[in-house]
Amino acid sequence: MLKFKRILLKLSGESLMGEQQYGIDQQRLADYAEQIKEIADLGVQIGIVIGGGNIFRGLSGATKGFDRVKGDQMGMLATVINSLALNSALQSVGCKSRVLTAIRMEPIGEFYSKDRAIEVLERGEVAIFSAGTGNPYFTTDTGSSLRGIEIEADVMLKGTRVDGVYTADPEKDLTATRFEKITFDEVHQRDLKVMDLTATAMCKENNLPIIVFNMDIKGNLKKVLEGQSVGTYVYR
Repeated sequence: MLKFKRILLKLSGESLMGEQQYGIDQQRLADYAEQIKEIADLGVQIGIVIGGGNIFRGLSGATKGFDRVKGDQMGMLATVINSLALNSALQSVGCKSRVLTAIRMEPIGEFYSKDRAIEVLERGEVAIFSAGTGNPYFTTDTGSSLRGIEIEADVMLKGTRVDGVYTADPEKDLTATRFEKITFDEVHQRDLKVMDLTATAMCKENNLPIIVFNMDIKGNLKKVLEGQSVGTYVYR
């Protein structure tokens, strides 16, 4: 039995790099596609937002002299590149998928609307939402929250390279301990970097829970859908 029928899966652009320093690792991409197809075949409706940090991040560009608006627009285009790559990988394993963009750029992708997105999901296709919110100064975390709320997802699954939310960065602090469950209020009070403040505030206000888990371990995505404790559940 699966716990969720419709999900918003958030993937980081950095995770697509695999062991590389830049760009897209083909094996990591293929692993993600196989995991997504596995749950799609079980009837789960899947919306996906993927970041662009493996190609360009607007905020870091601004620190190096880029105009923030132009930098964020470049970051949006980076998410489109990653979305097209994931779309291709999914289709290569026989999983029907479609890219919807927050900025008009046909024929690269269809222009996003809530009605169109839900139509795609109910038809059994994976919907990949790219170009963030279409606006500067908003991260793909916020784009994920927005899309998850709009498509009326049961949960947002944040696939990362760590297995949940910790008291501190587990890659830097060996004494850090993992939470099995934590409220949005406690995330804010402890200043834990689950997602940016705008994103978590939107999720709290609209009662969209988040599960943070390690997407890089094959099979974890299905385990989360089955309700196994492989991550941290963040709730209102």
